[in-house]
Amino acid sequence: MDLFRRKPLDVLIAEGGDEERGLRKSLTWVDLLSLGIGAIIGAGIFATLGSAVSGSSSTPPNPAGPGVVASILLTALCCGFCALCYAEFASLVPVAGSAYTYSFATMGELVAWIIGWDLILEYAVGNIAVAISWAAYFRQLLMGFGIEIPAWICTDYRSALLASRSVADAAGAVTGLSPEGTVAYQAWVSHPTLFGFPVILNLLAASITGLITWLLVVGIKESARVNNVIVILKVATLLFFIAVGAFFVKPDNWHPFFPGGFSGVWKGASLIFFAYIGFDAISTAAEECKDPGRDMPRGIIGSLLVCTVLYVAAALVLTGMIPFAKLSGVADPLAAALAFVQQDWAAGVIAFGAVVAMTSVLLVFQLGQPRILMAMSRDGLLGPWFGKIHPKYRTPHVTTILTGIFVAFFSAVANIDIVIELTNIGTLFAFVLVCLGILILRYREPDRPRKFRVPFSPFTPLVGIGMCLFLMFKLPIHTWERFGIWLAIGLVIYFLYGAKKSRFRKA
Repeated sequence: MDLFRRKPLDVLIAEGGDEERGLRKSLTWVDLLSLGIGAIIGAGIFATLGSAVSGSSSTPPNPAGPGVVASILLTALCCGFCALCYAEFASLVPVAGSAYTYSFATMGELVAWIIGWDLILEYAVGNIAVAISWAAYFRQLLMGFGIEIPAWICTDYRSALLASRSVADAAGAVTGLSPEGTVAYQAWVSHPTLFGFPVILNLLAASITGLITWLLVVGIKESARVNNVIVILKVATLLFFIAVGAFFVKPDNWHPFFPGGFSGVWKGASLIFFAYIGFDAISTAAEECKDPGRDMPRGIIGSLLVCTVLYVAAALVLTGMIPFAKLSGVADPLAAALAFVQQDWAAGVIAFGAVVAMTSVLLVFQLGQPRILMAMSRDGLLGPWFGKIHPKYRTPHVTTILTGIFVAFFSAVANIDIVIELTNIGTLFAFVLVCLGILILRYREPDRPRKFRVPFSPFTPLVGIGMCLFLMFKLPIHTWERFGIWLAIGLVIYFLYGAKKSRFRKA
């Protein structure tokens, strides 16, 4: 059995060009640019920015401070090298599947399975984190209108249990909890019971996941139109923050600019990386693009550039408005900064924008995962029903629904911290393999026509690999352990089913 048999590029391209059996080609470069911005701007900039600025996730704190601007640029540079590799692959192989498909063409079936299984960490598991964060912001938004949502339908059982123990240890000092911890504690003391068991489920997160799943089953073009509207709103929200906050910037808050030195800047980059996860989701829609050779590079690289400019501007305004130390442990730093300068009305607008941003990210990530599963099914590595296309809507409805059920269930019961860690390492690993795939393909098929070529190869892919590996090595050991367990489970499934059923197996 040849575990490293590669799938010929000509076969891949032919599969993507079959419009009768494949997906509907309806996306333009504007849709792709919008999808990219929709995937990138979300939980990262609205939540992670505060942690990167204050270094609150480090022990002891290792703040980037105003130097988080350099952190953003470093992360953008890392993602930029990888984005160029994605752009060449997506224009050359306009087929659903993203890094899974590219790995199959360059490194063989076993590696393709590993990366396909790994991508579940980025899209499906990552979307669990986004859904949980969406529920928290949505509850805050409704509270601004005087609508109280029961805490027990906005959090998970584990968080509620930990919050109750923290309060017990602090002799009932509820004021010592973070805003998220306070909600979790409220859920613990007010939850109903069913047959004697406590009912604490994040039903808000599960509900938004269900709505997004239905929208994606209806059709990719309809989903893209909704996403375009959402992207306009979320970009307008960031511009609103920059415009209003600029009037309250005090240059003294920018001193010292690098309170944690280079170590703080690099730590900030590892945290801000979560704010860039998603640009590669554009490549999963390559098969539905009208002119992938031209439009894919525009969508991928363009969305990365637009978001970087917005991130830098927002970071400068944020750190100029409020001393960076006051952002420690703050889940909504942009709203907190506006509240700090007594602009509560503007903080409410930002809360609305955060909810819109999360909705867009959910849409794009929920779009990407089913198409990867569909590509794996086409190759026989998963059951044939994973690859079914809806006869009317021409969407992969089976995998879309299965992904929705998976995300909805775990978003109702999971803790967000563990989910985010797994998402980061899974995404970085995918980036490494895509950059490596470009090097291999340039060596094996140097003369194949390419509408877009990675500039300065092999330097660009090699730097992308190096920067991703460095960020991976900065992740805690327990994240690596969970990642190893996840890959081991995937290999068991592969050898029990995929290796035997593969269309390209070689006895």
